[in-house]
Amino acid sequence: MNTLIPDKDYRVASACGIVGIMSQKGKRFSGESIIKSIACMRERANGLGGGFAGYGIYPEFPEHYAFHLMYESEKSKKITEEYLHQNFIIEKDEAIPVQEIPEIKRNPLLWRYFLKPNIKNYDLSEEDFVVKCVMFINTQIEDAFVSSSGKNMGIFKGVGYPEDIGRFFKLEDYSGYIWTAHGRFPTNTVGWWGGAHPFGLLDWSVVHNGEISSYGINKRYLENFGYHCTLFTDTEVITYLFDLLHRKHNLSFEVIANILAAPFWSDIEREKNLERKNFLETLRIIYGSALLNGPFAVIVANRNTMIGLNDRIKLRPLVCAVKDDFLYIASEESAIREICKNPDKVWMPKAGEPTIGNLKE
Repeated sequence: MNTLIPDKDYRVASACGIVGIMSQKGKRFSGESIIKSIACMRERANGLGGGFAGYGIYPEFPEHYAFHLMYESEKSKKITEEYLHQNFIIEKDEAIPVQEIPEIKRNPLLWRYFLKPNIKNYDLSEEDFVVKCVMFINTQIEDAFVSSSGKNMGIFKGVGYPEDIGRFFKLEDYSGYIWTAHGRFPTNTVGWWGGAHPFGLLDWSVVHNGEISSYGINKRYLENFGYHCTLFTDTEVITYLFDLLHRKHNLSFEVIANILAAPFWSDIEREKNLERKNFLETLRIIYGSALLNGPFAVIVANRNTMIGLNDRIKLRPLVCAVKDDFLYIASEESAIREICKNPDKVWMPKAGEPTIGNLKE
């Protein structure tokens, strides 16, 4: 007689599906492709979260920050808009266009704003000012959450299977040169609209398959730099770490990979190149609290770059491919071949080794 083993039969240890598509020449293409790709990995999700990030989707407002807001009440919308008017010049605001579909039972009030900072504190850069405002809304205004705050990009996410979320937001009507997507299978946190992936800050977006067991340490480390985690899931720290390490500390993505997916001390001890050994030791000492422990595969994007990265022993799948100027990254090769039948090259990145696509034009 077969005996049900709960952990075996009900938990999908490698679940969550991620995919990213980038035209390195900046060619814009419909969101239909990313929906088709992520739908191929439906079994990696369970309907408790799905989402997309698109870059180049707001060409009519290329220099405005596009804030996507989720509200649980009209009161929270009113308070947030008062705050935005105090700190920004709002060029346009509107409800995010959606279409009612039976698979999406309930959704918060979804609104977007195209705005420019009205900076009164000249000790802050424009981007730091925006980060400060996003943190204020997420921590101080009840029932209001900023899901997206970059220029010429947007994050669309919610509770549902990703292909349903894509249809709900009518992503086939948008065109972008980078698209990322996520199908969520939450194992440790609840499925809710703000907790779906991607997570964003400024023009960063992150989709993640795995579990960050160092979340508590990472969260406390980030608080020293003014970042506050409010969205009840471990992935949020990855977004803020990339912003801190790349934008604030000006580190390359290769160096960031050596921080977030740092080699074990035993591997560093065996390093024969003394200069590299000393460098890796220094990174572990200075940035030890930024190390991401636990299994993970992530796709991180900003306006110029798309990056795929595994944990240091590759406990989550990640496959990459190229075709002409396009870079594809996904949890499964099938998700790539669903939209690119004959890629020029397919490979699996090594543990802790970043795959980086850069905008060439």
